[in-house]
Amino acid sequence: MENQKHSTPSSVLIKRFLPYYKKYRVMLFTDLFFAALTTLCELMLPLIVRNITTLATTNVAALTVAYVLRIGLFYIVLRLIDAGAAFYMNSQGHIMGVYMERDMRMDMFGHLHTLGFAYYSNAKVGQIMSRITNDLFEITEFAHHCPEEFFIAGIKLVASFVILFGINPILTLVIFAVLPLMLFFTRFFNKRMRKAFAERRSQLGELNAQVQDSLLGVRVVKSFAAEPREVAKFREGNDIFTRIGRKTFYIMAGFHTMTRAFDGLMYIIVVVMGALFLADGKITAGDYVAYLLFISTLLATIRRIVEFMEQFQRGMTGIERFTAIMDEQPDITDAPDARELTNVHGDVTFDHVSFHYSENERDVLADLNLSVKAGERVALVGPSGGGKTTLCNLIPRFYNLSGGRILIDGQDITTLTQRSLRENIGVVQQDVYLFTGTVYDNIAYGDPNATEEDVVRAAELAGADGFIRELPEGYRTYVGERGVRLSGGQKQRISIARVFLKNPPILILDEATSALDNESERIVQQSLDKLAVGRTTFVIAHRLTTIKNATTIWVLTENGVEERGTHKELMAGGGLYAKLYDMYTEDV
Repeated sequence: MENQKHSTPSSVLIKRFLPYYKKYRVMLFTDLFFAALTTLCELMLPLIVRNITTLATTNVAALTVAYVLRIGLFYIVLRLIDAGAAFYMNSQGHIMGVYMERDMRMDMFGHLHTLGFAYYSNAKVGQIMSRITNDLFEITEFAHHCPEEFFIAGIKLVASFVILFGINPILTLVIFAVLPLMLFFTRFFNKRMRKAFAERRSQLGELNAQVQDSLLGVRVVKSFAAEPREVAKFREGNDIFTRIGRKTFYIMAGFHTMTRAFDGLMYIIVVVMGALFLADGKITAGDYVAYLLFISTLLATIRRIVEFMEQFQRGMTGIERFTAIMDEQPDITDAPDARELTNVHGDVTFDHVSFHYSENERDVLADLNLSVKAGERVALVGPSGGGKTTLCNLIPRFYNLSGGRILIDGQDITTLTQRSLRENIGVVQQDVYLFTGTVYDNIAYGDPNATEEDVVRAAELAGADGFIRELPEGYRTYVGERGVRLSGGQKQRISIARVFLKNPPILILDEATSALDNESERIVQQSLDKLAVGRTTFVIAHRLTTIKNATTIWVLTENGVEERGTHKELMAGGGLYAKLYDMYTEDV
């Protein structure tokens, strides 16, 4: 997620970016056409002044009022054309950039949802947010101005060279000989600007991540009276951002100073050499004035390009950070011939299943062979680190197996589409996540096609309808960010209602009541018992008294499944489960 050590060449990044112009090529070419019009209108002024000056010094009688008025009218027409063209460039050109930003944001958001749990275990949401907002805004400006500015500059450079070379080849060659030197220094500064902008963006992402982390955990911060610590951490990150900003603006200042120095050099060359050529009769006064005006136009163009180079580098940095995310490959993908999982009964088989989180870690699960019949309720117990949650995360294929197979109704889950697999599995977790919105929205998330009656029925089954109707606006009550306005038990019952609405044949309950008080646990447990009826259910249990009626209990440790059986069988065996149960009931 962090900056790459070596920047990707701009040519490669531009090549990656070009396909986004395809849908809007008509807008792009129209924009460039109007850019050419504004440029040609601008280049006419030095020629008009040259013509008038030449007449005034060589044939003043020809400089009549009628002639001057015609010239004035002609120039007014040019300015009207220029104004219309500029309006199109500043409106439709920017709109094209906005459309491209929209497309890129949709592509990035869609791609982020293809990435698995492994990616998000290492990613910072604040960094991602910075890329999907700030970076793409810079790309919007780049998308519009990059082709426009370089196209205009190209026309002006070529046209100016041709016209000036026709007036005086020697003076023109001397002036244009300065440009390669200027380009060399521009390239020198651009490399440093690119690096500085990348560092600045990365640190901004770190700041965003820190702010998000601190504000989402504000209750913990306040409970520990840790505000000074959070402020101190933020100050440190903010100071780093300031130092990077200071370095960035020193580089930019050097860049601008260099361009101003070259501006002055080119003006001196024109003024001094032009005056000498004028004194020697090699150019006329009109030519001299035209030279000064063309050089002024040329330098204005160069200044625009120089100013745009800052935007160009910000755009390149944005594209580089965009492509870094788009180049992340999903660790879990559907097979080319993946099938839909339909008419699920709920038989689940673990066939020599092994799993580890990374190549350097030991197996969390090793050579596991277990079978669950449709409708059975399996409880997973054991000490922390035994692989209970890991085992359940493998069923919906949140991670790829290191070895073996998991089969649902005899079908290897790797041969099924992820979407159809997960549509048939419901998960109720300890850490409930409610989306920003209403109670109704959060329950309806289980089935977007559900009717209002379906939503209410799901809430009733989850034992949530009563408290929901007592809320200020009932089902339309806003729950706050992550459901902050609701209690733990209320949030859990809404999450259960969400799964009731989904109505999956396979159910995973991941310590769904362990964070609740006794009264809330009792109510939620009743809802879970209703939810589990007729479904193949995997229960990760913290409170062992809640699983006495499980069809079978698996005791998982670092050594795998050490014990398996019903509550009565395991208690009679006097093994690890019996010890855990006795310890738990003693604590209670």
